Amino acid sequence: MLQRTVSLYQRAYRGLSPSVWLLAGVMLINRCGTMVLPFMTLYLTQQLHYSVTKAGTVMAVYGAGAFVGTFLGGRLTDRIGFHAIQVFSLLAGGIALILLQFVTDFYLLCGSVFTFTLLGDTFRPANQAAIAYYSDTETRTRAFSFNRLAINLGWAVGGGLGGWLASIQYNLLFWVDGLTCVAAGIVLWLYLPIPTESPADRQTRSSAELTHVQPVLPALLPHRDPFFIAFVVCNTLYLIAFMQLFTMVPLFFKERLHLSEGSIGLLMTLNGLLVVAIEMALVYTVEEQKRSKIDLIILGVLLTAVSYAVLALSGFQNYYGISSAGAVIALLYILFVTASEMLVMPFLQSFTVERASPATRGQYLALYAMGGALAQTAAPALGSLVVASAGFSVHWLAVSGISLVSAGGFWWLGRQQPANPG
Repeated sequence: MLQRTVSLYQRAYRGLSPSVWLLAGVMLINRCGTMVLPFMTLYLTQQLHYSVTKAGTVMAVYGAGAFVGTFLGGRLTDRIGFHAIQVFSLLAGGIALILLQFVTDFYLLCGSVFTFTLLGDTFRPANQAAIAYYSDTETRTRAFSFNRLAINLGWAVGGGLGGWLASIQYNLLFWVDGLTCVAAGIVLWLYLPIPTESPADRQTRSSAELTHVQPVLPALLPHRDPFFIAFVVCNTLYLIAFMQLFTMVPLFFKERLHLSEGSIGLLMTLNGLLVVAIEMALVYTVEEQKRSKIDLIILGVLLTAVSYAVLALSGFQNYYGISSAGAVIALLYILFVTASEMLVMPFLQSFTVERASPATRGQYLALYAMGGALAQTAAPALGSLVVASAGFSVHWLAVSGISLVSAGGFWWLGRQQPANPG
């Protein structure tokens, strides 16, 4: 049994190129310092004493900056290349993040948060385009999953360390997060090979590869691909639910379940460690079994609905005065939402790359990321309004409903024959 498990993990990591490993290493450095986002809502309410509504507004601006940044990142990736965009984003975003701690005025803070996320999120489509460039059809989903492994390993370290630092002083989060962004940018600048081919050259050389994936015309743009637009809409609904993990969930853990910052950080760490331990082997196994990607995505989205239904149970805990149930509810939520992301995220990314041509890959990835940025804007904005007016339990039930709508949309897409956009 042990030997079979070891062999499974060896096969799961086999075939990934050195550049994919380097990109994962850069992401690990970056994400080890990811501390501001999971504690931003707490920082705004506990340190700056903003209301929940104002904190939700700032987090919505955070998402708006990400929306614009991913759009620009996709366009610039196709024109300039992913190498320069990644380096610029990491360096500029890191410096902006360090400076963010010194802004306390509400309106200046909104502007500063928008600027930081605009600079930082140009990285997303560029990074995903780099992973696609340095992988092939057989290893692409695993390459994305491996990058997510690095993200979540860093998230596990950053979440736990961030909870400890937040209990000392919130400003430490900005210093560590910003400096690790700068360090990741320097490592990538020094060691990642600069591509020798333009996107157009890559398109020509990869024509044989494209015959094995969903066929698209080189000149096709994502906003003219109706099937992909519907896919992005379903993905956005799913992410509105999932991104509650970074916005309203920490506040809920603190205010309703009465968990400390350290405990919240440990739960975030558990989320990351589970992904690190399981996802790569899971992705390799289901690909070997030729499981339907869309069916796996649907299952994962349904698990998201279950995870927020679990949080809604906290209302019964409060009603019956069961003080010890808070930690159990938080743990069950983390387990369900983590299982969800392992079944959904890698296959969403690989689908997007396969739908695009190399010449338009940056723009397809940008539209995919813009859906995520829109969700990042909507999640805290809607969440803060619903929580302020109706309470957390109603909010969690609404989020579960959004997840079910998303799952239904993916089910409908899975039953359609993806038309050749050309």
